[in-house]
Amino acid sequence: MRGRCAVKQSGIRVRLREILLRDKPDEFLKDSAKGTVPVLRLPDGSVIDESLEVMKWALNTNDPDNWLDVLESEPTFSDDFLGELDGSFKHSLDRYKYANRYDLNEIESLAYREKGFNFLLRIEKRVEKNQFISGSKIGFLDIASLPFIRQYRIADPNWFDVQPIPRVQEILNEFMSSALFNSIMEKYKPWHPVEGDEVIF
Repeated sequence: MRGRCAVKQSGIRVRLREILLRDKPDEFLKDSAKGTVPVLRLPDGSVIDESLEVMKWALNTNDPDNWLDVLESEPTFSDDFLGELDGSFKHSLDRYKYANRYDLNEIESLAYREKGFNFLLRIEKRVEKNQFISGSKIGFLDIASLPFIRQYRIADPNWFDVQPIPRVQEILNEFMSSALFNSIMEKYKPWHPVEGDEVIF
């Protein structure tokens, strides 16, 4: 989601191939040894297979609203935030939302929920002061994290919506109702090389 958001924001036209992860085409696996998405194959044949790097590639090509500014103005905070987001928060999120997959009981799952929530509480303190995670306007850190925060909410929306993080909830709602979010959530047919099910995105 965050890779698609950045590509859409940049205005770069790409050929989008929707991958069904339980039925991965061989051609896809040639580009992604990990077998994960997103995968961006550039015209020179090089491959980017990390979503944060896809975001940086797209926005370094064209960044109309200066989403990348926070990475330059607050490099230490940005590095630490992204490291925790893709590290301990994502680890806790997966075990909270997919407890059965990790063979966790309810108590263990809720412990991971609490760990993730501590991260959201720190985000709340920042956005109370700065309005957004990236500063006075939405930027790279917001778009990098809001898809994960959305997944955290999906695990138990009723619980999430009554927690004392009003600004985080507001930012998430703004994101989910935005034209950008709705444009990247369109469903496409799974891609198969023989059928050529790709679209211009």
